[in-house]
Amino acid sequence: MDYVFSDKVSGLQASAIREILKFCAFPDIISFAAGNPAPNAFPTETIKKISDKMLTENPILALQYNITEGYTALRDTLKAEMQKKGIFNPETDELIITSGAQQANELATKVLCNEKDKLVCESPSFIGSLNSFRSYNVDLIGVPLENDGMNMEILEDELRKGGVKLIYVIPNFQNPTGLTMSLEKRKALYELACKYNTMILEDNPYGDIRFAGEDIVSIKSMDTEGRVIYSGTFSKTLAPGLRVGYSIAPKPVIQKMVVCKQVSDVHTNIWSQVICDNFMKEVDMEEHLGGIREIYRKKCDLMLSEMDKHFSKKVTYTRPEGGLFIWASVPEGSDMMGFCKKAVEEYKVAVVPGTAFTINESDKSYSFRLNFSTPTDEQIIKGIEILGKLTKEIFGE
Repeated sequence: MDYVFSDKVSGLQASAIREILKFCAFPDIISFAAGNPAPNAFPTETIKKISDKMLTENPILALQYNITEGYTALRDTLKAEMQKKGIFNPETDELIITSGAQQANELATKVLCNEKDKLVCESPSFIGSLNSFRSYNVDLIGVPLENDGMNMEILEDELRKGGVKLIYVIPNFQNPTGLTMSLEKRKALYELACKYNTMILEDNPYGDIRFAGEDIVSIKSMDTEGRVIYSGTFSKTLAPGLRVGYSIAPKPVIQKMVVCKQVSDVHTNIWSQVICDNFMKEVDMEEHLGGIREIYRKKCDLMLSEMDKHFSKKVTYTRPEGGLFIWASVPEGSDMMGFCKKAVEEYKVAVVPGTAFTINESDKSYSFRLNFSTPTDEQIIKGIEILGKLTKEIFGE
C-alpha cells in the first residue's frame, strides 16, 4: 500500500543527530554527538529513596490519573521558586507541567501559530524545536547569531515586514552554539516584541548550569505586557528520563495549552512529578546544582584546552560559560560534512554536523557541534587529539 501522510508531517525528516547516534551504539566509538547530561550528575540514590518512600506511603498518588495542569504540589513549589527569580507573576501568569521542555515549546506553537504564520528563531537553532515548528507548517525565519545573541538589526528588519507571530530564543548557552544572549540584547528583544506586537518563546533548559561568568536575568522577568512564554525543565538538573518540564505564560495562553495537552497525553507522568517535587523540598538545590556545575566546568575546560592544543588554527570555536555544547566552525567553502563523516566512519569519533541545526534544511553550514558532558575525560583527550589531526589534514595547520 502507498501511504499518504498529512501535510504537517510529510516533509519532516529523521533528526541528523539520531542518525549519527546510530554509530554511537558501537563500543569503539567516541561520541561527542549526544546532548545528554553526565552520568555521574544523576542523583540516583536520592531518587531511589524518594521513589521507595512514595510507593510505601502513598502508592496510589503515583499510579492513578492526575490533572492535566500538573501535580499541584510541584506546581506550587515551582511557582514559589520562579516568583523569587521574577519569572512568575501570580497576578498574570499560570504554570503547566509538561513532558519535558520539548512539549512546552510544541504546545506554545500549537496554541499561537496558524499555518504560514511567521516564526522567527536564532540561526542556527535546536533541531527538536525546529521540527516541532515545521510540523505546524509555519514560515520559519532565521536570524543570524552574533557572539552576544541575535542580530537585532536583522531581527527588526524581519519584524518590520509584519506577520511575525512568535520569536523563539534559547538565551543561555544556546543549543547548538553554547552562546549566551547579553542583557542589552534581551532588553532590546523584548522592546522589539512590544513595538511590533509579537510574542517571545524563551527556552531555558541550561540556565541553571552556568559554571563561569555572571547570571543574566531572564527575558520573562522583564515582561510587563504578557508577551513572554517561558520553558523550563528538570532534564539537565535532575534526569532527562523523568520527562518533566514546565511552561510559565499568561493565564489565557496556559488555559489553551491545558486543553491541547488533554488531547495529547492527558497529563505528564505523576510518578516523575512527585519525585521532582520531593527532590526540590528535601535536597539543598544550590549544593546539588553546584556539584553539576563543577562537573561540567571541568569537562568543558578539558575539551577546550585539548582543542587549543590539537586543532587547526583555521578552526574557530565558542567558549561557553555553561550548558553542554561547543560550536566549532571551519573555513567557508570547506567540506564540513565530509569532515564529520570521515571522523565517525574512519576515526570512530562522532560529532554533529551543523546542517542538523539550519533553519532551512537545504542551507549550507560550515560548523559542527561537540558535547563535553557525556564522554569521559579519557575519551575527551583521545577524541579531541584524533579530531585535531583530522582538522589539520583537511583544513591545514
